[in-house]
Amino acid sequence: MSILSKSDTMATPSFHELKKQASFFFKEKIRTARLALTDVTSAELLTEEAINGNPDARSLSSISKAAFEVDDYWRIVAILHKRLLKFEKKNWRLSYNSLIILEHLLTRGPESVAEEFQTDKDVINQMGSFQYVDEKGFNWGISVRKRSERILDLLDKRPVLKEEREKARKLTREILGFGSFSLRSKCQEIVEHSSSSPIGRYGKCNSNFNSLENLEQEEHLVLLEQKEVISVNDYHHPFIIDESKSNASLLLG
Repeated sequence: MSILSKSDTMATPSFHELKKQASFFFKEKIRTARLALTDVTSAELLTEEAINGNPDARSLSSISKAAFEVDDYWRIVAILHKRLLKFEKKNWRLSYNSLIILEHLLTRGPESVAEEFQTDKDVINQMGSFQYVDEKGFNWGISVRKRSERILDLLDKRPVLKEEREKARKLTREILGFGSFSLRSKCQEIVEHSSSSPIGRYGKCNSNFNSLENLEQEEHLVLLEQKEVISVNDYHHPFIIDESKSNASLLLG
């Protein structure tokens, strides 16, 4: 085979790549049509896509920010409630992805999320007994149990939830103050910090699903890339009453 024919072969997209591109194209068309012709919002679509796919740091960050808008908040939690109630062994990954999103909302979303999902504790607890070993020998049952235990801790123990939310705020403030020259060292610090947390120890896996450490590292890479000034004050959310403002209103009245 000549050098020219080799280069032509390398330049020609494979069938798998073409199929992937076509799939992406049709998904985008369907997404655009749903946004234009139905009442669905971008936040709803993003939540559905994260549940059905692989929730990465960028999508989790977008979902948690969207949850601070009243309409999107109710749409997002409705999707999560519905998915958690439909826990089935054959579709365990969808429920597992829902747990990942819920955990992110508990630590980085509105405070009202913790109260909203008190009614889901029984099904989350049941998910802890799930067992599944994939073809590579990885026991996903352990990952599901660890994730469900962590979420139950956040739902049941307010001091734990408060501590984890404060850690998330602190890391966000710190990462926004760092430049790219210190990104590697800072992300390593985040991973070490997460691994040492009493409720943040997760085993490593070779699967295509992200571990907690990888998600936290990716999230802070996203923050640096976007260079956005993100509000970390929950009292800006319409579901939270600012006590100082409330007291002032009473005094004025």
